[in-house]
Amino acid sequence: MAVAEGRPDPAELGARVSAAREATLARGETFYPGASRIHLASFPPKERWDDWVEFDSRSWPRRVERHSMLVPTTCFNCESACGLLAYVERDTLRVHKFEGNPAHPGSRGRNCAKGPATLNQVTDPDRILYPLKRAGARGEGRWVQVGWDEALDDIAARIRAAITEGRHNEIMYHVGRPGEDGFTERVLASWGVDGHNSHTNVCSSGARAGYHFWSGIDRPSPDHANADVILLISSHLETGHYFNPHAQRITDAKQRGAKLIVFDTRLSNTATHADHWISPYPGSEAAILLAIAGHLITTGRYDREFVRRWWNWEEYLAQRHTGLPGTFETFETELARLYDEFTFEFAARESGVPARKLQQVADIVAGAGTRLSTHNWRSAAAGNLGGWQVSRCLFLLNALLGAVATQGGTYPNAWHKFVPRPIHLPGHPHTWNELTWPREYPLALNELSFLLPHFLKDGRGRIEVYFTRVYNPVWTNPDGMSWMEMFTDPGAIGLHVALTPTWSETAYFADYVLPMGHSSERHDLHSYEQYDGQWIAFRQPVLRTARERLGERITDTRQVNPGEVWEENEFWIELSWRIDPDGTLGIRRYYESAERPGEKLTVEEYYRYIFENSVPGLPEAAAAEGLDPLDYMRRYGAFEVRRGIGQVFAQEVPAEELTDAIERSGRVYAVAKGPQDNLVPMAAPPADAEGRRPIGVRVDGAVRRGFPTPSGKLEFFSTTVDSWGWPEYAVPTYIASHIHPDRLESGQLVLISTFRLPTQVHTRSANAKWLNELAHTNPLWIHPEDATRLGIGARDLVRVETEIGHFVVNVWITEGIRPGVVACSHHMGRWKPAGTGSGVNQMAAAVDLNRADGRWSLSRRAGAGSYSSTDPDTSRIWWSQLGVHQNLTFGVQPDPISGQHCWHQAVRVRRAEPGDSYGDIAVDTARAHEVYRRWLERTRGADEHSPDGTRRPSWMMRPLKPGLDAFRLTP
Repeated sequence: MAVAEGRPDPAELGARVSAAREATLARGETFYPGASRIHLASFPPKERWDDWVEFDSRSWPRRVERHSMLVPTTCFNCESACGLLAYVERDTLRVHKFEGNPAHPGSRGRNCAKGPATLNQVTDPDRILYPLKRAGARGEGRWVQVGWDEALDDIAARIRAAITEGRHNEIMYHVGRPGEDGFTERVLASWGVDGHNSHTNVCSSGARAGYHFWSGIDRPSPDHANADVILLISSHLETGHYFNPHAQRITDAKQRGAKLIVFDTRLSNTATHADHWISPYPGSEAAILLAIAGHLITTGRYDREFVRRWWNWEEYLAQRHTGLPGTFETFETELARLYDEFTFEFAARESGVPARKLQQVADIVAGAGTRLSTHNWRSAAAGNLGGWQVSRCLFLLNALLGAVATQGGTYPNAWHKFVPRPIHLPGHPHTWNELTWPREYPLALNELSFLLPHFLKDGRGRIEVYFTRVYNPVWTNPDGMSWMEMFTDPGAIGLHVALTPTWSETAYFADYVLPMGHSSERHDLHSYEQYDGQWIAFRQPVLRTARERLGERITDTRQVNPGEVWEENEFWIELSWRIDPDGTLGIRRYYESAERPGEKLTVEEYYRYIFENSVPGLPEAAAAEGLDPLDYMRRYGAFEVRRGIGQVFAQEVPAEELTDAIERSGRVYAVAKGPQDNLVPMAAPPADAEGRRPIGVRVDGAVRRGFPTPSGKLEFFSTTVDSWGWPEYAVPTYIASHIHPDRLESGQLVLISTFRLPTQVHTRSANAKWLNELAHTNPLWIHPEDATRLGIGARDLVRVETEIGHFVVNVWITEGIRPGVVACSHHMGRWKPAGTGSGVNQMAAAVDLNRADGRWSLSRRAGAGSYSSTDPDTSRIWWSQLGVHQNLTFGVQPDPISGQHCWHQAVRVRRAEPGDSYGDIAVDTARAHEVYRRWLERTRGADEHSPDGTRRPSWMMRPLKPGLDAFRLTP
């Protein structure tokens, strides 16, 4: 029998398996012949993961054993990083299924459908297996296979030239969800470039800004499991932030009697589980929250002592009420006056929800006390102009009740994350890239990524080497046709490198398409906020680990991955080495081995160092099981660092940290004591003139840790927002959305798109086949009243007209959406250019793209259908619809403060015209650029409003933060 290249002979495998069993016995562990379980159990016990035995279901009624090694990794299909166990057949060394890892503290062995669907992605017949180079024009779809060396040398030479010629800002790395804790940011820092770009301003910057201005930390971590009342502004159970680990805990809380309140304009799956479903007019959410806050204040049902101790009310009085006594009682009076206009009647007029219902909900919130967990991530914060005030107003409820870092309350997320210190830590770059951090948006929490085509069209710069890493801006971002124009302009982008495991709309416009690994084919570290504790999880290439357990020596993931699929850690190390082969640029030193000076760092040494030196408690836990820390993580996949974090802000600063400390306006500064063991991102209030760092804040005579804000307290009054040109929004307040009824023209409806269908896998892959069978249509939700008024029937196609174009889609007439609002998820509608020989086939329509004088059209040549491949299930595809790529028809709408794209659209809906077909799209990119310019006029830039001559407040969080010298505005 022929043996595949790079795969061991079956006889040799059998001998290794026998040896591994003998080794199991030699360790004193029990070997269990036959089936590993004779009764039902939730999970395989960890002591049997080396040889787990099941009966092969396909062989029934014969009792045929299947022996597997169970190797942990983590899911890559959202940012929850839930634990997975790969079942690796011992005789063939193939993965035959993925299930949950019970040793993972966050997901606890329970996964949504996307976790097991990893198998479909790994065995996807359409995936990219070899490096490809463009053979025709960008977007033409012609490719030739090349070697990794050719691609690396070309890319490295271009990057080296840009660096040596002082063109650092012509290198850009654009990532979606990173799926790792900072590895690639450190790569860019080692190159000395401010080249990090992300998807965050089309996702979550609105919510982040609201939380960040309060606490200096940009994400919440609700303790749902212990809450008495859970308030969600999202379809959180099925599609929200970290939805699976949080959904588990929300369900646990509901079973124990907790009340669930959901704000969602649609009747989402989450809304169906709510005790109280609020369906507000989009954009009115902050008005409702302020009415609830006003109720807490006027009835005295707030925690006075918490507010007195931990709000920066003194600054508010000093700035806004200088003539009044600076007492807390004065503040309470002014606080009540500040919110007296936000009555239930006002909120009812804005939201369309009856005032009595809103008061009922307010009373439930008041009764929660310190056990109120809240969350808003995308949803309203991502949809509306001023959406960042939705999360700011939501956290106001926690701040009033003292439900901050309490059992059942809401924590800042950084206290529930652990990011260990790596072996090498490059310093901050000394450049500032205005293509990602323009002066017009000094308070933006993340890069203005979706404006890049317009900035380049305006002549603000060019890009020599542009990486897209598992990110698909042509499809994900608004105004995708402008992205296509940018990609096809060689004067804008010199070299586009797509790092991706699978084809995407963006990859068709690349110069190189380089195959990267899925979740079972790569190394990464993660730590995410999911309960009151800290954990880290280890994503690893499972076949590499399995074969090393059998005694093989693997030095490169390409030795075990399909085709020539590579993991990114090894790719970045090799690329960086080639950029600086002799070390003269100062880059190579960050990729040299500490164990073998002058040689390349390996991923094994990289992670071994971290696990041995940077994770408290891990070496001891490993030693207790007779393992070294790396082997422990390879065997179990996750480690809980701490549990029961509690109120970090209230901890007293130890006396030894206060040596030579000084105090200014309650803020305490001292010299930092050694390196931090946790590199979790958070704000960094500036040092004083002598270089002392703020380490605490004085509260009632004691120096406590406080918050990473300028004041050290929760900033009800944001001195930053106030001093950077937006004084009217310095406190939590209501900003009328761009789709407020008063701003709509006659006949316009509001289109909401900021939701996902529960089975969607986003840009990771469109070929998660069983999920596709469940969810492949994506109609426009419309209320019966609107359908009747517009003469639309249940089987009709409709034309949805936006400011820059239109799309054609079918409708779903339902009372699950409120009148005046239509809804269509913007996470479906995948496509590929017709005639392309390669690409996704299961969930991508073949389309014709036409362009003439800035006017684009997209029409479908074929939808889904059966086809022959290495997977027999592709011949069983019975559906044809795939959803419509509506994002192409959305103009960019950046919030002038947070930078978040405001997804909600003012549209007109009417029956399709003769000649219209399902999936048709038309876009005018000249009109799209006009929309960009109009929204740009809303900004208040740093040139006019910076209070200190800097580009943005230096204390605020920023990915790949440059050195302070780069913050100065250029004269």
